[in-house]
Amino acid sequence: MMRRRTTLLTGCTALALAFGATACGGGGPVSAGGGDQALSGQTVSVAGVWSGAEQKNFQKVLDAFTEKTGAKTQFVSTGDNVSTVVGSKIEGGNAPDVVMVPQVGVLQQFAAQGWLQPLSPAVRKSVTANYAPVWKNYGSVKGTLYGLYFKAAHKSTVWYSPDALDQAGVKPPKTYDDLLEAGHAVSDSGLAAFSVAGQDGWTLTDWFENVYLSQAGPEKYDALAAHELKWTDQSVVDALTTLGRLFKDKQLLAGGQKGALNTDFPGSVEKVFGPKPQAGMVYEGDFVAGVAKDQFGRKIGEDANFFPFPPVGGGTAPVVSGGDAAVVLKDGENAKAGMALLEYLATPQAAAVWAEAGGFLSPNKKLDPATYGDDVTRTTAESLIAAGDSVRFDMSDQAPAAFGGTKGAGEWKVLQDFLRDPSDPKATAAQLETAAAKAYKG
Repeated sequence: MMRRRTTLLTGCTALALAFGATACGGGGPVSAGGGDQALSGQTVSVAGVWSGAEQKNFQKVLDAFTEKTGAKTQFVSTGDNVSTVVGSKIEGGNAPDVVMVPQVGVLQQFAAQGWLQPLSPAVRKSVTANYAPVWKNYGSVKGTLYGLYFKAAHKSTVWYSPDALDQAGVKPPKTYDDLLEAGHAVSDSGLAAFSVAGQDGWTLTDWFENVYLSQAGPEKYDALAAHELKWTDQSVVDALTTLGRLFKDKQLLAGGQKGALNTDFPGSVEKVFGPKPQAGMVYEGDFVAGVAKDQFGRKIGEDANFFPFPPVGGGTAPVVSGGDAAVVLKDGENAKAGMALLEYLATPQAAAVWAEAGGFLSPNKKLDPATYGDDVTRTTAESLIAAGDSVRFDMSDQAPAAFGGTKGAGEWKVLQDFLRDPSDPKATAAQLETAAAKAYKG
């Protein structure tokens, strides 16, 4: 593959000039101070799924990197199908330097293709010092660290209208049974209990994962995520049965099952926090707050709040997370400057830029919680950090994309069919196993 010749300073020399002497292998974590423009003239191309407000906020991080190093950046939004877009760019000789990968399965795929550079000693040292080991594990393939988790999501949060719960006379529930009971109280007071985004299959996988992690436990969760446990296992049938108690109760779903299947994620938030509320609660990750605030003007902590996804069947409360890992492609024209970007992203100073802007959680333990702009986000972030190694990464994001990340196929479609008709959890488990076996074999 022909590549443009560059004048980039090589290896440690460039990083040391850009960030200070501690940027190299024997030193400490990268310093965000300094900024002597040592990478002036270089351009780092970055690909990721973000668009809209997320892209604008990430651009602020990239701009801070430019200010400190002189390296310009160019961000390209890939849409949801990161692996296809990046693969096409590599084949076309136009590989980005850095990719923000939203799925563990895609990171593993990229590593298996030989596309990724192992992360530098400085990044590895920062990750070891500043992150719970679970984030290092999810960023590694066969013991080699390829991915730096910059942005995290807390997917064990149920968001609610305080007015709706007050009107129903209920408080945030402490168990899954209490959650359904509270839902009936909300329904009796005039609103549906839950707005479910069934049109987006990924939200249904998140529902399942929280129930399964709490009910079956982390060991089985890990085994199922790796497909070392079949989806026909009784623990899967039990979790589907538990979830089906909600899905089959038309009193609990805004618009019933048909309405849920015609509601996408933004629409599900609108049904709770929009100008004409139809439901009292919506389950999804911490990013619900951004939609409620930015699109509907809700004040987080006042007229939009959350409670932790409650424990199921005597289990512990689940903490399911997701996240975007920065990786450096071998075929990028400025891969060395790309690694310098990752050394910056590993610092709490880089995380602080987006944390101050909002709509962001960092897995970096060294980020001062006071940086977050509101108490609810701060509490969510602190919960994620406190969970440590009990955090489990989104299971569908760990799976091959054909099973866990493709619209109209695999787990997304099977769970949509289950929402439509939750009467036979055992048959649904069998369908999930058929789809998983095909995808993992491929």
